[in-house]
Amino acid sequence: MVNPSLERLVDTVHITISSGQCPHCYPGPVTTAEEAPRSRRRPRGDVRAGLVAAGVELARAGGPDAVVLREATRIVGVVPNAAYRHFADRDELLAEVCTAAMHELADRMAAGIARVRGKRGNPAAAQRRLGAIGAAYLEFARAEPGLFATAFAVPRQHEYAARDTTDRTPLGLLCAALDELVEAGVLDPQRREGIEYPIWSLVHGTAVLTGRGPLRDASDAELRRIEARTLTFIAAGLA
Repeated sequence: MVNPSLERLVDTVHITISSGQCPHCYPGPVTTAEEAPRSRRRPRGDVRAGLVAAGVELARAGGPDAVVLREATRIVGVVPNAAYRHFADRDELLAEVCTAAMHELADRMAAGIARVRGKRGNPAAAQRRLGAIGAAYLEFARAEPGLFATAFAVPRQHEYAARDTTDRTPLGLLCAALDELVEAGVLDPQRREGIEYPIWSLVHGTAVLTGRGPLRDASDAELRRIEARTLTFIAAGLA
């Protein structure tokens, strides 16, 4: 099923054809971008946004390998060459889709944090927020395996480490939670530097092992136990 947001974007960038019918539903001759009346052409930004949204849905369904320029243009309803007005190649589109997938993951983590009650600096609340981050990360990996794989398909270290920007990133949220543990007196300040990486590795490794690795055939109950043990192990190691 296509995401409603994608449908809205696609609607804004469909090329009008002489029959007035959707080219995906009624194959036939279409009016190209060059032939379309100038008054009916769509803003370039709409086409670019539509291609990225299409790429996200392709990734959601099939992971990073499914993100193909020609298929994205087909979904949006523009000629294949139109993609090259916005992206140099497939890798450039994939990079944008990776960023979008990373932001979806970060949003899921932020939502988990928001559900935890308690003032900042409260030891128990700070520990629960860290646990909520890990649980949301694992939940996203289970629910959106295609997007999860895509989020890490292209190295984007500048986004992972963007702690001083307004954009929320998975690593930025983890770092903020660890900083709160220091403020709350749970984590020794001398242990804080760089500790986000082994913690991230533990949670990410669990997600990969249970999602695409040798533990992928474990029962749901066993998967939940593995995830719970991972988060408990992390919490115990920080105390």
